[in-house]
Amino acid sequence: MEMAENKGGLYVISDKLTSNVDLPLTKSGVESKEILTIRDEEKPKVGRNGAIGGGDAHAINSDHPTSYLETITHLLRGNIGSGVFAMGDGFKNGGLFLAPVLTLFIGVVSVHSQHILLKVSKRMRDKFGYETDPDFALTVELAFASGPPMLRSWARSMKIIVNIFICVTQIGFCAIYFVFISSSLKQVFDYYGFEMNVQLVLAFTLVPMLIPSLITNLKYLAPCSLIANFLMATGIGVVYYYACKDLPSVTERNYFPPNFQTLPLFFGTAIFAFEGIALVLPLKNSMKNPSNFSRPAGVLNMGMIFVTTLFITFGFVGYLCWGDDVAGSLTLNLPQDEILAQVVKVTVSLGMWLTFPLQFFVPIQIMWPQINQRFGPFKNPLRYELLFRTLMVLITFTIAELVPRLNLFISLIGALCATALALVFPPVIQLVSSFSTSEGLGVLVILKNCVILTIAILGFSTGTYESISALAVAFFD
Repeated sequence: MEMAENKGGLYVISDKLTSNVDLPLTKSGVESKEILTIRDEEKPKVGRNGAIGGGDAHAINSDHPTSYLETITHLLRGNIGSGVFAMGDGFKNGGLFLAPVLTLFIGVVSVHSQHILLKVSKRMRDKFGYETDPDFALTVELAFASGPPMLRSWARSMKIIVNIFICVTQIGFCAIYFVFISSSLKQVFDYYGFEMNVQLVLAFTLVPMLIPSLITNLKYLAPCSLIANFLMATGIGVVYYYACKDLPSVTERNYFPPNFQTLPLFFGTAIFAFEGIALVLPLKNSMKNPSNFSRPAGVLNMGMIFVTTLFITFGFVGYLCWGDDVAGSLTLNLPQDEILAQVVKVTVSLGMWLTFPLQFFVPIQIMWPQINQRFGPFKNPLRYELLFRTLMVLITFTIAELVPRLNLFISLIGALCATALALVFPPVIQLVSSFSTSEGLGVLVILKNCVILTIAILGFSTGTYESISALAVAFFD
């Protein structure tokens, strides 16, 4: 959360504090309890490949600094995944004219939130003397620990909440991959006369998905990312080809949602597609010149312009081509009787399969150290880690088995978790961290962040409600 969508891997981050850090003081002139706790407990976490990792999602391997072009490639890889194939269904829920406008708006707000996170993380790095920008969860913790006195006791809890949202989001991604792959392979099997229930196809994918998920050294997964990029790019190109053949007139489609109750479902799908905020800090820290990441023509802005354009055009032509019959993934709308279409379904499924262990690596990276610390030390830690990984894959598989409709599950994960990560925490930590700065809180900053939070809360509540309601109906049907 991956991609690893891809959003996977480890990133280098130093948790060393300088000795002359200007720490916030209590009224008695001593360091606050929350800051002392963070300083005592935030130690570097060294992985098996020698990288130092924090608790962030969608991390990147930083054995060598990356260039501008390499970082944009990683950014595109991290933001273009299963969400792009769901945009056709999103546009069905948003309308052919309204959905592009809203997608652009959500994209702009999401990128702005990512810039907020970068700015606050840099502020925390400078304030506490970190060598690199702290990760997402640690940034939130430090912002609260150095914010208004009444909020400082919330610091550790907020970090835990961020990590929970990241883990739930990533497990949700992995469950979606299970559903996506099984649905695509079922159509291929049906084409060749092997008709079977989609749940049975899903069961056949369990062992192939489990085996690479047991790899504990990230460097052995790195080649998977390169192959997955090629397969996904090929799949997107072929879907474009099919979608653009014999397009009907725009007058045959709904310009606006016929029932505005479906608009929250569009919001969930769109914010799911844009969920990549936890990727930005590790990407920036991995660059040769980190200042090139967030400048006006930097990696973030240029990469997200391309991503947003892709989402809008993909959703537009997908809904225009297939209308109300558009599926939760555009690959499922490809012709059933053409070899090229079946090859693409297999190709994209392989790309998702290769991405799955990278996505899966993220929640394991967060959860396993905590379990090892709480219940360990184990005599054979590798054996217990493999058992834990197997258990988490089985949990993910069970979730996928219970999902009756892919598009509704995507909308639920987007509304429930991606909204909190992308639209709630960034404005909150900007408000909290600005409280103790010399410039303080400006009226425009407060107003702007209140608008973002209002949109986020509205989308979170309505999107989650509509997705759960629709899933309940689909489940009983």
